[in-house]
Amino acid sequence: MGKVPSPAVKGNIALVVHPFRPEADEIAALARKWWEDRGYKVVDIAEAEAANAVPTGPFEFAVSLGGDGTMLRTVQFTAGRDIPVLGVNLGSLGYLAQVEPAGMEAAFDRLVAGDCVVEERMVLDVRVLQADGGVVTALALNEAGVVKTTPGRTIRLDVAVAGHRFLSYVVDGIIVATPTGSTGYNLSLRGPIVSPQLRLLLVTPISPHMLFDRTLVLEPSEVVRIEPKDGPLAVLVVDGSTVVPVGPEDVVEVSGADRPAHVVRFGPPLFHSILRAKFGLGER
Repeated sequence: MGKVPSPAVKGNIALVVHPFRPEADEIAALARKWWEDRGYKVVDIAEAEAANAVPTGPFEFAVSLGGDGTMLRTVQFTAGRDIPVLGVNLGSLGYLAQVEPAGMEAAFDRLVAGDCVVEERMVLDVRVLQADGGVVTALALNEAGVVKTTPGRTIRLDVAVAGHRFLSYVVDGIIVATPTGSTGYNLSLRGPIVSPQLRLLLVTPISPHMLFDRTLVLEPSEVVRIEPKDGPLAVLVVDGSTVVPVGPEDVVEVSGADRPAHVVRFGPPLFHSILRAKFGLGER
């Protein structure tokens, strides 16, 4: 989608730490000391979450300490607020988190100096219009999916695009993914791999019980409307974590958000090189 200026860090820093990795706590302690030794205040997102509070800052940068799941969680707090996220990879794949623990402090030095690239990544605006008049909203960096809850049974989902009925799917579910999310759940469903610099929606069925099983590629302003009809209760899953029940009278709407997420990178955004490295394609 593009780049934004990378000013030197002057404000507070937020740490988002994987809650179940002991090594994450150790790395977080080192990260906190590094920033506090240089006069920065560190905002602990975990403490805000434990208190059921929304971590609104003030902070200028966020550091994610975990795997890609932690990065996705961090974006929930930063997307749409022009707050860049630096990912320190403690997971196995680390497609979104670029920095390894051994290089963390060197990355902080470059971050403070403004020696980095801040990429804009498209985010999904997700809304559940509930039958009782309530509205649940969320942001997604990877994908939002309406999926079944009962093994062995399918659900029927009516899908409309840009206000026009498209198709009634008999499936295990449907996901709407961003270009960033094209290498996540979408890829496991044999959806296309898309450069994260693009803006588009990928609508991919999960285990369709019908002949039409292709991904739709849509413009971000084309609202995807998903209505559960027959079958067991469905749920909305946002970036693999946020789960909202979706009943037969509820409606899920997904479109491209107006404001993007910001991800810190070092060096040029060579998407194809990262793809080759992360998926072990170097010898092919």
